[in-house]
Amino acid sequence: MLNFYMTPGSCSTGIHILLEELDLLFSAYVLNLPAGDTQKPDFLAINPKGTIPVLVTDEGVVLTEFASIAWWLAVKYPKAGLLPEDITSQAQVLEILNYAVSTIHGHGFTRIFTPERYLFREEDKEGILRQGKSLVAKGFNTIEKQFGGKTGYLFDQFTIADAALFYVEFWANRTELPLPPFCRQHFNTMISRPVVKRVLAEEGYRV
Repeated sequence: MLNFYMTPGSCSTGIHILLEELDLLFSAYVLNLPAGDTQKPDFLAINPKGTIPVLVTDEGVVLTEFASIAWWLAVKYPKAGLLPEDITSQAQVLEILNYAVSTIHGHGFTRIFTPERYLFREEDKEGILRQGKSLVAKGFNTIEKQFGGKTGYLFDQFTIADAALFYVEFWANRTELPLPPFCRQHFNTMISRPVVKRVLAEEGYRV
């Protein structure tokens, strides 16, 4: 059985969605990020990075980082169609996935949620928050320029990129940050999926 280490409402929500979409049997271990669960010895023994999500495979291999877990799931279970068939489209899926995770999340929302990481002086906090919001807005506008006018998912089918973009859209929606038209439509498309509704309910959210 797969072992999945997660925090409700975090980036691990995207992986949770993929696991449920694949209808996989897994054990979920819920970690409290604010309480420091990811820095405790038991978890660090599994993932020395002290980060989530983490997926431990049936063979006992520990997978960390959103992109690597999502890619592994897509390739391990190809019949689900979480990646397009042609290699160029696959590369484009990974491009958007990594942009959502590393740029919109890693540079933007990290400054919004944990501005203390960037503080030299307490009076810098508001500037860091503004910078985070600006980076998030720029990130979504970049997605808008590439996919504006399109309806439905990012590509011709639901892919691992949609799960990645959704969790940062979900954060924007929760924090009342504006989403440009395509991203708002994409968010609404995602929350209409039965699995997404179920995952959010399981994690304690109403949308």
